[in-house]
Parts: sequence; C-alpha cells; structure tokens
Amino acid sequence: QVQLVESGGGLVQPGGSLRLSCVASGSIFSITLMGWYRQAPGKERELVATITSGGSTNSADSVKGRFTISRDNAKNTVYLQTNNLKPDDTAVYYCNAYAASHPGRYLEVWGQGTLVTVSS
Repeated sequence: QVQLVESGGGLVQPGGSLRLSCVASGSIFSITLMGWYRQAPGKERELVATITSGGSTNSADSVKGRFTISRDNAKNTVYLQTNNLKPDDTAVYYCNAYAASHPGRYLEVWGQGTLVTVSS
C-alpha cells in the first residue's frame, strides 16, 4: 500500500505564499502521475496541477502564473508553490498519485488534505 501525507497548509493573507508538500510512503514500486486538487466549501473538488514522472506539468487556468508544481522523484515528493494567493484559493488541498506497489498494478491514491485559508 502507498500512503500520501500533505503538509504546509495554513492561514495566509491575500498576496501571500505557501509551499505545500506531499510525501508518498509505503511499499512503492513506481509512481507515475502526481498532482494537487482542491475543494472549497460547498464546491466540487477541482484539479489544480499535475506533473508526470518526467516533469511535464499541467495546471488550471485559475492558477497559471501563480502556482508552480514540482517533484522530487528520489524523495517520492511533490510540491505546490502557491504565490499571490487570493481569497478564492481558500480550500482543502489534496495530493493525488497513481502509484504501484507491484509492477503494472497502479492504483489512484489520495492524501488526507491540508487546509489553506486566505484571509486578511
């Protein structure tokens, strides 16, 4: 089994920054796609950004130019650098990964979430 643990959330003022981290642990054979999603109160979970094991990235239009996803494959860790945060970015941020404990058997894994609150 593979587990994901996020950290780095908190309360920040508009215009501020936070760096979210997500570490994968457990019986890991391989991790392909990793990403961040978020869910604001009363809204559905939405994609924030994804990154492949090769470093190709994709992000939502709402965060382009402000958020940057990166990854350290050696540490099984994915990061989300969030800059120029806005109140609309307030949400629980979830880490997501497609991970295999055995060759060819990939499963989708979610972290427990970390709360980001943007408020003055």
